[in-house]
Amino acid sequence: MDSVEKNSKIDNTPRLIAFYLTQFHPIPENDSWWGKGFTEWTNVTKATPLFEGHYQPHLPSDFGFYDLRVKETRHEQIKYAKDYGVDGFCYYYYWFSGKRILHRPLDEMLADSESDMPFCLCWANENWSRRWDAAEHDVLLAQRYLPDDDLNFIKSLVPFLKDPRYIRVEGKPLLIVYRPQHLPNARKTANIWRQYCREIGIGNIQIVAALTHGNYDYLQFGFDGGVEFPPHNISPPWINDSIAFKDPFKGGICEYREIASSYLQRSRDGLIYKTVFPSWDNTARRRHRSLIVLNGTPENYEYWLASTIDLAKQSKQTDPLVFINAWNEWAEGCHLEPDIQHGSAFLEATLNAKKGSRRYKNFTNWSTSSTVVEETPSSLATDIILLLQRHTWRKLQQARKIIKQRPALALRLKGLAGQWRRFRHASADLLRSKN
Repeated sequence: MDSVEKNSKIDNTPRLIAFYLTQFHPIPENDSWWGKGFTEWTNVTKATPLFEGHYQPHLPSDFGFYDLRVKETRHEQIKYAKDYGVDGFCYYYYWFSGKRILHRPLDEMLADSESDMPFCLCWANENWSRRWDAAEHDVLLAQRYLPDDDLNFIKSLVPFLKDPRYIRVEGKPLLIVYRPQHLPNARKTANIWRQYCREIGIGNIQIVAALTHGNYDYLQFGFDGGVEFPPHNISPPWINDSIAFKDPFKGGICEYREIASSYLQRSRDGLIYKTVFPSWDNTARRRHRSLIVLNGTPENYEYWLASTIDLAKQSKQTDPLVFINAWNEWAEGCHLEPDIQHGSAFLEATLNAKKGSRRYKNFTNWSTSSTVVEETPSSLATDIILLLQRHTWRKLQQARKIIKQRPALALRLKGLAGQWRRFRHASADLLRSKN
């Protein structure tokens, strides 16, 4: 029995697996796209508060602005993670038809026997675009899904899947796909992967779909399970109207307890691994189009994680896992690593929940008057308008979710939107010429 399998708990206590970002080191591609020396820290340090009391930027404390090419940094991360109850890392794997990027920390971890942390991989199979500067359709590096990609991809994973540290569930190496809905034929892809792994002696693998971008169902892809990915697939009450922004804001603001409560109440048949996050605020990446979750505090996180562990214990899973999003997503304001604001409080909360401490019976923090605009005397007309606004927003979110689940409809609507833009521009040009 390998070291990973020993981590399975006889008392059905789930292993805690934290998603791990490898972007904290310079690479030639980022130098070319964003400027010499660009790393994730570049965005993190540029973030500024959008309203009074807004916690930005998120700045690291214990580890500083680290470079993941430094072995000692990776060793220190592993020590902290283990000391505070994290059982493994799930590394994002960036593979584009044979081209790999941001792989150096992962490869060096694999070659380093002192990096004694269980791990698994999540294929981040998205196009890379200029989302950070609002040019989402400007693709920098595309997923092409060539005829031989299915086989070549799984071959690239063999050194990882064979490693004794690789996380297995009931003996099966665990592989997550972030956007299975992008695969041209997901069932065929999964079958090729399974067959190849059996042929070379790895055996059966467990293929898991990330439940992201409107995807709620892993069975449609022929996968073995799904993993929740908050804050994806949410429709909480938005509270933008109660925030005094310094500048116009086009994103969304909601309460931590609304998202956490929604995920705690979700119950689906089949194999679904539950996921929590400590906090969320991707202002560093998306600025005035960000998603900001207020009151992502260590206390609220501890309650969500503890409750999720209890649910995992009560599930029918023989080897349950709970995922944490994430270990070090600093530009998304989503990190267990110590920061200047909270120190190691999120790590301490993780350990408290893991050990069975149930210090909180509910979420303890929510918005205060220092964050929210002071209420003005309301009228019936104002209340009706606010109610209609919130109802309309919810309906739009539901419609967006339905559209995402119907690719043909989404393509048709995109075409109609393009026709409308061309008509509007042509009309404006015509009016200008007449004037």
